[in-house]
Formats: sequence, structure tokens, C-alpha cells
Amino acid sequence: MITIQQTNTLVNIAVLGEFTIADFKQFEENVSYKLKTPGEIDLLFDLRGMIDYTADVAWEEIKFFSREHQHDFSKIAVVTDDQWITWQAWLSRIFVDADIRVFGDYEEAQAWVQP
Repeated sequence: MITIQQTNTLVNIAVLGEFTIADFKQFEENVSYKLKTPGEIDLLFDLRGMIDYTADVAWEEIKFFSREHQHDFSKIAVVTDDQWITWQAWLSRIFVDADIRVFGDYEEAQAWVQP
């Protein structure tokens, strides 16, 4: 399950439980709509409540960021305590032309990503 909040240039996503393809499609739809406005947007992923994700989500994420929206984001903040997700965020820097940072503290991430 995900929750999505949007402000002027920020899309704030929180994942609770398993991150499914239906959740990713909801994220993709919201971000695609937001990208119709001029300029880059920022993303804040709160993954502290994520238990797992499906393999099709991993594939869709690669396609979404590396093929379709490689240059559309300015900052991407990821909040997690999981070392595997931290490693994935680091690896994503290869595919995405955005400043990607991982935080253990939500308030720090929010302060960094907000304009």
C-alpha cells in the first residue's frame, strides 16, 4: 500500500507493507501527471514501512527511471534503515540524472528535498 502527497514541486510517497505493481502504477500515474507542469520535480520516498516488493515492481522502476524519466527529477530522497535499499538507491545514480540521497531520519530527508 502506498500514500502519495503532492505539493508544488514535491511528490511524497510512503510505502507500507508490500510494494506491489498496482502501487507502482499509482505512483507512476501521479508522477506522470505532475511532470506535465514545467520544470523538474523532487521525490521523497519513505520506505521505513516497506516489508517487501515484487519483482515486477523492480523491473517497472528500472524502466520508469532509466528509460522514460532519466532527466525529469532534481532531487530524490529515500528514507530507509535497510542496507539493501540503500545499495539500490546508490546504484540508481547510474541511471537517473538526479541528486539521490539516503536518509535514516524522515525530517532530515524532508528538509533536504524541499525547495
